[in-house]
Amino acid sequence: MMQSLADLLNSSQTLLFLGFVVFLRVGAAMALLPAFGEHSVPARVKLGLAIAFTAIVAMPVSGTIQALHLDQVPPLWLASEIAIGLLIGLLLRLFVIALQVAGTIAAQATSLSQLFGGTSGEPQPAIGHLMVAGGLAIAVNLGLHVQLARLLIGSYDALPPNQFPSGDLVRSWGLSGVTQTFSLGFSIAAPFVVAGLIYNVALGAINRAMPQLMVAFVGAPALTAGGLLMLAIALPTGLAVWHQTFVAFLDNPFVVAP
Repeated sequence: MMQSLADLLNSSQTLLFLGFVVFLRVGAAMALLPAFGEHSVPARVKLGLAIAFTAIVAMPVSGTIQALHLDQVPPLWLASEIAIGLLIGLLLRLFVIALQVAGTIAAQATSLSQLFGGTSGEPQPAIGHLMVAGGLAIAVNLGLHVQLARLLIGSYDALPPNQFPSGDLVRSWGLSGVTQTFSLGFSIAAPFVVAGLIYNVALGAINRAMPQLMVAFVGAPALTAGGLLMLAIALPTGLAVWHQTFVAFLDNPFVVAP
């Protein structure tokens, strides 16, 4: 009887240690993950999601972690798990920032930047909030949770749990991610920029031809109407491009894009 209790205690300690180590990485990533780590998501919901993802990730990576022992784990090694989780979450958060950048550029080009909306921590134009909400809704409905679980499981092969990520790797990922963020954001907002440029050139030509016409009173409503029409036409394609790029990154997240 005592031997059975001792074996049960050892097994429970092993499982708790495994869950704790996985939770460090998953919990840190959950604070920044798209959709699951938004400011509008309550902290208790984030905690429940972190525990659920921990249960999913723990079994596939148990062989890697069980080779380590609780009495041989220094605090610095535990901090490396948190750093890896934050790095993964930050790389994915850049895709949300790309939508925010696209929304800001589009709002400036269509004179709608004075309209603020949304429930995020930082105020942003209503177009930006619409892009972020639409992009995250598409990602979640097309299996974001499955892709994130696969990414977290694969991270234990690319980023071993016994060392910090190298500085060169973090720098390369960071530069690649920031470059892709602004490139993707401008690509999504390009139709709005082109339309705004054409509008301003036409407005300038009209003003030169008819100086007595108050082009501002005529042009402002036309610009707003044109911006909303362009939003209805170009936004679905822009979100499709964003989601395709996001899925391509999730399929192979540990290769630095050229």
